[in-house]
Amino acid sequence: ALREDLNARCPRVMAVLRPIKVTLENFPEGEVWEIEAPYDPEKPDGPKRKVPFGRELYIEADDFMENPPKKFFRLSPGAEVRLRYACVIKCKEVKKDSAGNVTEIVCTYDPDSRGGTPADGRKIKATLHWVSAKHAVTAEVRLYDRLFRVENPLAGDDKDAWLGHLNPHSLEVLSGCKLEPSLAGAAVGHAVQFERLGYFVVDPDSKPGALVFDRTITLKDSWANAKKDGG
Repeated sequence: ALREDLNARCPRVMAVLRPIKVTLENFPEGEVWEIEAPYDPEKPDGPKRKVPFGRELYIEADDFMENPPKKFFRLSPGAEVRLRYACVIKCKEVKKDSAGNVTEIVCTYDPDSRGGTPADGRKIKATLHWVSAKHAVTAEVRLYDRLFRVENPLAGDDKDAWLGHLNPHSLEVLSGCKLEPSLAGAAVGHAVQFERLGYFVVDPDSKPGALVFDRTITLKDSWANAKKDGG
């Protein structure tokens, strides 16, 4: 019921919770595209906002794999993906720190794919959300999940066993998240959908220049999936 309510009234925006830097080496230095994007893709004639796009971007860290398994259609060396509303990019090089962690992904963009559709009609299987590095708003994001790992922690004869069912991952706090600039002035209580990630609301702890968002609910029912998988 909560998902249905939020889906009907929340604007869609882009946010990267675990950012990794992408540099488009053939994108002109200093150039910025102002992309007009709808708040609801199912209502393309409805309200819109402008999203800046430039040479340096952030994408989700888990949208990239250096050695991907089969059927991984997101970004990997030599692979192409579509950036939402923007263009098609191809991974050319991976930069790492001394510990072997990926610090930057160097890509090229297809100038004939502006808007996201290649001029030659080739099919691109994955579409990723992103945020312009130069224009990003930094925020804290609190990922709330169920307090208990089971549906009924009081089931069974031992009524004191409920403590053993506490979910150790009921709250995860992420700092350094990157949001599109349209969210810079978001007021406490403002609810949005972060595309591909879930529904979020501005926390009362939020202040100008120090935004805090709380996850209200995921896009899919992870609880049902866990039960299906035997979790």
